[in-house]
Amino acid sequence: MSPETGKIIETGAAALLFAATFLAGGRVHPFRTLIHDQRNIVSFGAGMSAAYVFVHLMPELHGVHRVVVESASMPLRYEGMAIYFLALLGFLVFYGLDHLRRQMREGVEEGQAGASFRLHVGGFAAYVCLMAYLLVNSLETTPVSIMLYAAAIGFHFLAVDRELRREHGAAYDRIGRFVLAGMSVLGWGVGLLLALPAPVLAMLVAFVSGAIIMNSLIMELPSEKDGRFPAFMTGGIAYGVILLPLAANTNS
Repeated sequence: MSPETGKIIETGAAALLFAATFLAGGRVHPFRTLIHDQRNIVSFGAGMSAAYVFVHLMPELHGVHRVVVESASMPLRYEGMAIYFLALLGFLVFYGLDHLRRQMREGVEEGQAGASFRLHVGGFAAYVCLMAYLLVNSLETTPVSIMLYAAAIGFHFLAVDRELRREHGAAYDRIGRFVLAGMSVLGWGVGLLLALPAPVLAMLVAFVSGAIIMNSLIMELPSEKDGRFPAFMTGGIAYGVILLPLAANTNS
């Protein structure tokens, strides 16, 4: 089997895992025998995704920002700091999306509740599609990096699925979960057909990094979401410890 074929199989399996998370996430409880409360699993996954960004993606961005500087046709005033600004932008875009969705939902009118659903699911559809695209085209596409990405984002999507189901109920079960499952496969397919230049790819990864942090915070920190701080902390520290030697080897 060629390395390219192996990559297609590995990333395809991960994309199907993402799709299955949305299709069956409300009925599947991983590690049921060890952890009885599914909310602990969601909090653990939120900590994992945060650790993945801080320990794995951010060091990669620190190195890749040089690619942006070197590929620019003219000197960049801020020496590639646009990468980090895009991480901030990803953070703010999803904060704004959540804020607007809350305002619409509090508008009492039934029509506004429907608009809130379309906005919420539409925003996450683009998010899921981009994450699935990055399975195939990312800053690093070794089998180990694909596995780490799939594990962190799979747990993150479990939290996304739970939040959307809690927020929109039957509408999400009837329509939303199928949209997000489809976007998981669509993003992967686009990734196979379209490879973006390294500087553009670095900018997408930066944007996603900020978005992951914001969505993890939205789903975990407010008290009404019934977060599990010990599980969140355990997931973050445990996955950070797993990623730390890999990040050290990458930067050495």
